[in-house]
Amino acid sequence: MLRWIIFIAIYLALGLYTLQALKTVSRYPWVYYAFILLSLLVLGNFVYQFTVGDDTGRVLNRPKSYAFGLLLTMLTFKLITILFLFSEDIFRMMSGGYQKLFGTAKEFTFPERRRFLSILAMGIAAVPFSALLYGMYKGKYNFKVLKYNLEFDDLPEAFHNYQITQISDVHSGSFDDRKKIEYAIDLINRQKSDVLLFTGDMVNNKADEMHPWTELFSTLEAKDGKFSVLGNHDYGDYIDWATPEEKMKNLEDLKILQRNIGFDLLLNESRYLEKDGAKIALIGVENWGRGGFKKAGDLNMAKSNIAKDDFKILMSHDPSHWEDKVIHDDYHYHLTLSGHTHGMQFGIEIPGWVKWSPVKWRYKYWAGVYEELGQYINVNRGFGFLGYPGRVGIWPEITVITLKKKPMV
Repeated sequence: MLRWIIFIAIYLALGLYTLQALKTVSRYPWVYYAFILLSLLVLGNFVYQFTVGDDTGRVLNRPKSYAFGLLLTMLTFKLITILFLFSEDIFRMMSGGYQKLFGTAKEFTFPERRRFLSILAMGIAAVPFSALLYGMYKGKYNFKVLKYNLEFDDLPEAFHNYQITQISDVHSGSFDDRKKIEYAIDLINRQKSDVLLFTGDMVNNKADEMHPWTELFSTLEAKDGKFSVLGNHDYGDYIDWATPEEKMKNLEDLKILQRNIGFDLLLNESRYLEKDGAKIALIGVENWGRGGFKKAGDLNMAKSNIAKDDFKILMSHDPSHWEDKVIHDDYHYHLTLSGHTHGMQFGIEIPGWVKWSPVKWRYKYWAGVYEELGQYINVNRGFGFLGYPGRVGIWPEITVITLKKKPMV
């Protein structure tokens, strides 16, 4: 209860400070009242969803996600506005202190300065405010197909131009627009790839989150098969279960569900993809993540039935596994496919110019293709969303990778 009181007090204080800027910018009382009403509604909905209306334990359901998203949007607007006004207040305090200390008659306050800074602050704050709202309304379903050509010296000739579609982090428990998901499934199928690889996090917490979407995802097609691995959310670790047996059953139900969809779920296992008498190894590990995430992945077990000189594609949900274990393994993994980071669902990307997200401070490899020690990894930005119910700048991704035999020089 004390935490809620402190949080509400801080939120209201930020609102009052922002209101002063609004009064400086506008002379119309209805504008102030609209801001106060909107601010209180956002706060009230957030408190309600996470207290009185919360009957789901730690599960972040759709109403709670939107309550969090709206609160984040409002706080971003307030904090950016306050950042400008606070700097002005500091300036005025220092100016007043200077005048009193030295008795100067010089005027350090400017009547229009406050108004100018208020307009500037609210104009700048309106940009992320609008972007976060857009991210919840449109951005979360702004699916992008990203295509890469990767060349290898030792790729079997038969697999030249072999095409892989990768999806990751479906998080079906967050979906709220069937038409958009139907469009995305059709977009995947239109790539007509040879194989479809899903790199984990089918659900947020429970297998039954996928039940409304099972039939739709069953329509995914790839002529050489559909393969999957588990992500950290698939184990049900972020929910309070009545018994360990209930949690275990949930995981088993999810495994069965994936197989019913048509995925060959690799649990520290391997398969061979064959074409015209040649083959490449496909390895799938369970989740292995740095920083408190589940470490069920066993690379040694997964590679036990393949040869060291095979051409290898590894599916591993968390890219920290690649960084910490895979690239230094005695086997050479030509291509690793991961997800997990979501690109934080927020950032700035202009192809060829800039790629930035705050998640880079946690994950060195957080989105796109990287190469280390002659080995590649693609970190998929994710198909779905979690927590903040939207995406800004980092759009939902369908990856298409074409394997190429490097030409002889």
